[in-house]
Amino acid sequence: MATVEMKTPLPKRIRIGHSPDADDAFMFYALLQGRIPTGSYEFQHQLADIETLNRWALEGRLELTALSVHAYAYVADRYLLCPCGASVGDGYGPVLVAREPMPVERLRNSAIAVPGTMTTAYLVLSLWLGTQFHPVVVPFDSIIPAVEVGFYQGQPVVAGLLIHEGQLTYGQHHLQLLVDLGRWWQEETGLPLPLGLNGVRKDLQLQTACDITRLLLESIRYGLEHREEALEYALRFARGLARPMADRFVGMYVNHWTLELGQLGRQAITELLRRGYQAGIIPRAVEPEFVPLQ
Repeated sequence: MATVEMKTPLPKRIRIGHSPDADDAFMFYALLQGRIPTGSYEFQHQLADIETLNRWALEGRLELTALSVHAYAYVADRYLLCPCGASVGDGYGPVLVAREPMPVERLRNSAIAVPGTMTTAYLVLSLWLGTQFHPVVVPFDSIIPAVEVGFYQGQPVVAGLLIHEGQLTYGQHHLQLLVDLGRWWQEETGLPLPLGLNGVRKDLQLQTACDITRLLLESIRYGLEHREEALEYALRFARGLARPMADRFVGMYVNHWTLELGQLGRQAITELLRRGYQAGIIPRAVEPEFVPLQ
């Protein structure tokens, strides 16, 4: 009698895209370092700056990817949003800085270094300032040096829009705060500022999308419950931040909003997309769609 050989099913490969910064590293630590069981799923991470990830999302390149809220408006046909994994500024957010204080009028029709035109930071800057300024796309970690010297690749810039740890370190470079866009947004709307999200590709089976979202939530929860361990890993991506500063930065963007956006967080996303569309920055009205919680 012939023996039937039982083959172990191949693991389902899920490629994760996230930014090379401390908060994303903290969030994905358990998932990517084998601290939680992943069942039949095998996760591979691909590091890229958020603007690159946004552009990749236009192609649907990755199964699970970090996304700017702004970029979601252009990829809503390809991705569902995860209700966990968000980076939300609760009264703080990206900051606009310059070498010296200057009135808003001077910023209009001037060149401003931005980390990408699909970032949420760019969207909110455009809502605050209007669209008359000239964006100069600069890698996020080169914006402070560009503002310090007033040029990027020979092009003059008068101010810079900072994301990631630059929000905390610009003062060390003697730069002046012109506006904290998260604070402005909260004063305007009464809402927190949703900056980054995670998206699961729509062509995956719904059960797969739900499984991935659940594992992402478990990874975030593990990091928050094993903070010192996860922070030690995240320091590899902190670009020279001292541990206390890195811990503060992680706490700003991995917190209760990251575990669950809740009704207020979802409302903030909807309002930001609505205002972007009304201002003519986003080309079409978008209603966010989320992976259902199971």
